[in-house]
Amino acid sequence: MRVLRNPDEVAAANPDPLVRWAAQCVLPGRGGVAWAHGDAVGVLAPKLSRHDRLVLAGSVDGVAAILRARARPGVRPLVLGEVAARLPEHPVRAAFGWMERTGALDAPEPPWLDATAWDDVESLLRKANPHSYAWPYEPGPRRWAGVRAEDGALAAVGADAWSAPGVGFVAGVATHPDHRGRGLSTRICAALTGALLREEGTCALMVDAGNRAAITVYRRLGYTYRGVCSLGDAGHTGRPEHPAGAPGLTEA
Repeated sequence: MRVLRNPDEVAAANPDPLVRWAAQCVLPGRGGVAWAHGDAVGVLAPKLSRHDRLVLAGSVDGVAAILRARARPGVRPLVLGEVAARLPEHPVRAAFGWMERTGALDAPEPPWLDATAWDDVESLLRKANPHSYAWPYEPGPRRWAGVRAEDGALAAVGADAWSAPGVGFVAGVATHPDHRGRGLSTRICAALTGALLREEGTCALMVDAGNRAAITVYRRLGYTYRGVCSLGDAGHTGRPEHPAGAPGLTEA
């Protein structure tokens, strides 16, 4: 098992966007470490999308070897669903979707908000998406975009949050209950996706596995769905992870 020292080495060992996204934590000052075993890569990613995670991709044997050597209490392994199904010693805490796309999306520049709008963003999220993992004034989001109603009130928001070199990430998308059904969140998602594709080349997000409406919207924006699982420690289930930190119905 060899140590991978930067995001470029992670991408060279396994180009899966899931581990490339996690590799942002290997950058100086982030506290992360990455390893390769055969074609598999594991990235220890502190505080990635609010939790300490061990993000893995590659063959089942390689992932299992990294888990045996590097799993630790309090760190949540995150793996693709087809791999998790073949790791029975690690019970599934939560199953949700990782959606990704490349290429270009013809969309206008996001309506970026400045810091004077952070209180409004927080208020909207508390009403429309209280389980959001992305919040203003907290680590993670780099930028927020928002659409305002005719009276000037914030109607829909979304964030460029936990984006990595080469993999942009969309989170914190929500529409105020009084303004749903108008396609505002879809507009925000399209703008964010277009901008992050231009800047990073790949864009991703997470979604509840059972939220067919949201998944349909993201597929229309060109995203491909892949099942992912958060695993418990070997031998016991632990506390389940709430998957609603991913974009949900209120975020479609």
